[in-house]
Amino acid sequence: MTESHAHTPATPSVLVDPLRNRGVAFTPEERDALGLTGRLPSRVLTLERQSQRAYQQMQAQDSDLAKNVYLEQLHDRNETLYFKVLAEHLTELLPIVYDPTVGEAIEKYSHEYRRPRGIFLSIDRPDDMEKAFATLQLGPEDVDLIVCTDAEEILGIGDWGVNGIQISVGKLAVYTAAAGIDPRRVVAVSLDVGTDRTSLLEDPLYLGNQHPRVRGADYDAFIEKYLERASSTFPDALLHFEDFGPSNARRILEQYGGRYRIFNDDMQGTGAITLAAALSAVKVSGVRMRDQKLVVFGAGTAGVGIADQLRDAMIRDGADPQQAAAQVWLIDKQGLLTRDMTDLRDFQQPYARPPSEVTGWARSDGAISLLEAVRRVRPTILLGTSTAHGAFTREVVEAMSEGAERPIIFPISNPTSRIEAMPADVIAWSSGKALVATGIPVDPVEYDSVTYQIGQANNALLYPGLGLGTIVSGASQVTAGMLLAAAQAVADQVDPSGPGASLLPPVDNLRESSAITATAVVKAALDDGVATSKPVDVAAAVRQAMWQPAYTDGAAA
Repeated sequence: MTESHAHTPATPSVLVDPLRNRGVAFTPEERDALGLTGRLPSRVLTLERQSQRAYQQMQAQDSDLAKNVYLEQLHDRNETLYFKVLAEHLTELLPIVYDPTVGEAIEKYSHEYRRPRGIFLSIDRPDDMEKAFATLQLGPEDVDLIVCTDAEEILGIGDWGVNGIQISVGKLAVYTAAAGIDPRRVVAVSLDVGTDRTSLLEDPLYLGNQHPRVRGADYDAFIEKYLERASSTFPDALLHFEDFGPSNARRILEQYGGRYRIFNDDMQGTGAITLAAALSAVKVSGVRMRDQKLVVFGAGTAGVGIADQLRDAMIRDGADPQQAAAQVWLIDKQGLLTRDMTDLRDFQQPYARPPSEVTGWARSDGAISLLEAVRRVRPTILLGTSTAHGAFTREVVEAMSEGAERPIIFPISNPTSRIEAMPADVIAWSSGKALVATGIPVDPVEYDSVTYQIGQANNALLYPGLGLGTIVSGASQVTAGMLLAAAQAVADQVDPSGPGASLLPPVDNLRESSAITATAVVKAALDDGVATSKPVDVAAAVRQAMWQPAYTDGAAA
């Protein structure tokens, strides 16, 4: 007697290809042509109906992480439908597909691994890069954008090794939903250099290189090899770096930014969106950008990166470069940074104060405090990137208010547990005078019969449009002028002059906002002489380049 085996028919390839799959939207004619006869229920639904059902299924999930998992499964099944749902509900779903929920998904990635998405490059096998990119079967002109991460500093949750691929995937999803970057022309990359997280090193299910992070010359060689291979394989692609360790992020950008089409969102994107808020605030305060005095509390990569962009904006507004740098004061763990300190990092040195300037300033344990610096400097802008919760005390805010008629106060550290001050306190302590933006979403604040709308310095307001503009212009590099143009375009989308008005636009119309930003970026690329494509009608070229989540004729064939 022979055993009988149930026969499971193979799934037609089009149903397992997320770029081509339309599910029950395939018409009878398409089903016949693609060998799908009898493989789908009879009813044909429109993309709109599919989107309605998928959104209901997502809403039925019992946690944000479950919603993230559902959407990723939809992403793996039908990309057009995924982006239709995401674009239609972007304000609601941005925190689900990206920060903060993606952080939880990253922590559980190796244990909940389902399907690979992107390219995994290992420092243990650097010579595999060419083969790895070749598996994509994409030509030199087929890729517009690559987002890579080595996942050393993920979203405030630290080092998560290969699990960090999800940050690249999430970033690309926002690029597509917010700015119409074609999902068929993007690549997510994990640069797996190991991890220093003990729990991953000891986890038998962890999927990455199970050794400590490689640093030094071998790391540098791996990064250089990646840049050379990615740029030579896909010469038109913007190379986006995400969530690298602070020292590596800045060093890579400074070393290679003039040679490759590089963008680092943690440094440049954060800096530009904060600059956008500052440009709005300047309209209200009446103090020219070139005359601003900036105190940065938290002089790490992010804080100094923002200071650099604000300094560049001062220079563009007419300040002498040396004068502009002298209008920035940095405060870190060791207090106000002065030139006689031996532990300054290279990027902090241009802003360190001469010791003679601070003779006679009050010190505590040898350090000049934030409060003392604010009292002495009388700054117009106070920026918080310290993650030191509550650092902007009532005394600090009151001192800011004494020194400036409309003090600009940006506590942009996140999450909420690390913010320097809550906006409600800043507004009350400044008697309603402070111009405030934060790095977290905050409900409107009521004070003295005025409702204050608190703008969120959310990078998603800026980087999608910046990326689209870079792609449309074919810019050979991302210039300071392009970043400033993006910031100005975002700032110009809101009127900050009314009582309690927000300094930044909301995120509920990102596609339109991104188109406006991209148009400004293309024009800046043309002005800076880095554009390789020169459209006659820039706005039309931008809108034509924006991919729409729709089933188009011939896409299923």
